[in-house]
Amino acid sequence: MGESWGISLTKDKVYDCLGVEPPFLRIIDDTEEDYLYPLEKFRRLDGSAISSGEL
Repeated sequence: MGESWGISLTKDKVYDCLGVEPPFLRIIDDTEEDYLYPLEKFRRLDGSAISSGEL
């Protein structure tokens, strides 16, 4: 994640993604619960953007 967003996400932390529900990713956040977050808020580990067209 490139910037802090939401109250349960930490900048530059790697998160597990449980699934894709365009235009959202189901992420296990810092509360250890899974929630939907907009995919444009996240990046791959190589730093590239995730686009809904490729999901």
